[in-house]
Amino acid sequence: MPVEAADTLAAKDLVGIARLTPGEIQLILDTAEEFLEIARRPIKKVPTLRGRTVVNLFMEPSTRTRFSFEVAEKRLSADTLNFSASGSSVSKGETLIDTARNLMAMAPDFIVMRHPDSGAPHRLAALVPASIINGGDGINEHPTQALLDAFTMRKHLGHLDGLKVVIAGDIRHSRVARSNAFLLTKMGAEVRFAAPASLMPVAVDAIGVTPFYRLEPALEDADVVMMLRIQRERQGNMNFPSVREYFDFFGLTPERLKAAAPHALVMHPGPINRGVEIDSRVADGRRSVILEQVTNGVAIRMAVLYLLAGGHGE
Repeated sequence: MPVEAADTLAAKDLVGIARLTPGEIQLILDTAEEFLEIARRPIKKVPTLRGRTVVNLFMEPSTRTRFSFEVAEKRLSADTLNFSASGSSVSKGETLIDTARNLMAMAPDFIVMRHPDSGAPHRLAALVPASIINGGDGINEHPTQALLDAFTMRKHLGHLDGLKVVIAGDIRHSRVARSNAFLLTKMGAEVRFAAPASLMPVAVDAIGVTPFYRLEPALEDADVVMMLRIQRERQGNMNFPSVREYFDFFGLTPERLKAAAPHALVMHPGPINRGVEIDSRVADGRRSVILEQVTNGVAIRMAVLYLLAGGHGE
C-alpha cells in the first residue's frame, strides 16, 4: 500500500532508521526528488541553509559519505567545518563529550558524525542542542546510506512495497545491512540476508529478514542485489578460509546474477573489493547502479539537512 508522507521530521536528529516512521521515510525520499534537480543546473547552489553551520565530525576514514555530505552542505550554502580524529585533540586523549562541548562553543547547527563505537551519535544527540546526523556508528546503523539506497531502488523500480531485496556478504559487521533491513521492512519489502554462517548475525528473523547460507537460492527472482565488502578492520581474523574460496561461494558473478529477475538492480555501498564479493563484469555491467547511488546520496543528504532545519514537505 502507498505510504503517505509526513509533513515534518519529529526529532531534531537523524541517528537511525529504527526511529523513523514510514511517513518520515517517504518525506525524505520525496524531498530528495526535488533536490536531485539541483545537480542538473549550471549553478548547483541554493540559499536554503545560508547562515547555518555544519560540523563534519569523522572519527573513522570515509570517502563517499564525507564528500557527499560536504557537497550537500555547500549546495545548500551552509558554512562547514571539517574535523578528523587524526588531526585533533582526540589523538591527545580528549573524550568525545569534551570534544562535543568545545564544538558547541562555536554554536554549530548540525553535527554530522561518524564514529567507530556503536551508539556514539545517540549519546551525543542527548547532550547537545545541535542536530546530530549519524554518518555511521560502529556496526549499528548508517541511516543516510539506507535512504539513498531506497531512493535509488524507487527511482528505477517505482516502489519499495513488495520488492525482493537480497543483501549479501559480511552482514554481521555491516551497519548498512542493518539500516537497510530496518527501512525496507518498514516500507513493505521482502529482505533476504545471504552470508556464510560465520558472517550472519543471530536472530535476524526478529527484524523481519530471511537468512540464506548460500547465495544462489537467495537470488531467485530478486529485484535488487546489494553486495557488501568483507570488513576486515572489524574482525580479528577472517571468518572464512580464504578470499578465493569466499568468492567461489559468495561472489556475485554474471552466471549467478541470472537467477535474479531480468530487471534486477546491482548495488554496493562501497568501497568495492573486486574479485572478492563482486565480479568486475557485474560491478561495471548494465544492471549496476553503484555510481548512481553516489549521485543520489548528495540529494538524500540535502533533503535530510533541509528537513532537520525545519523544512516541510511540499
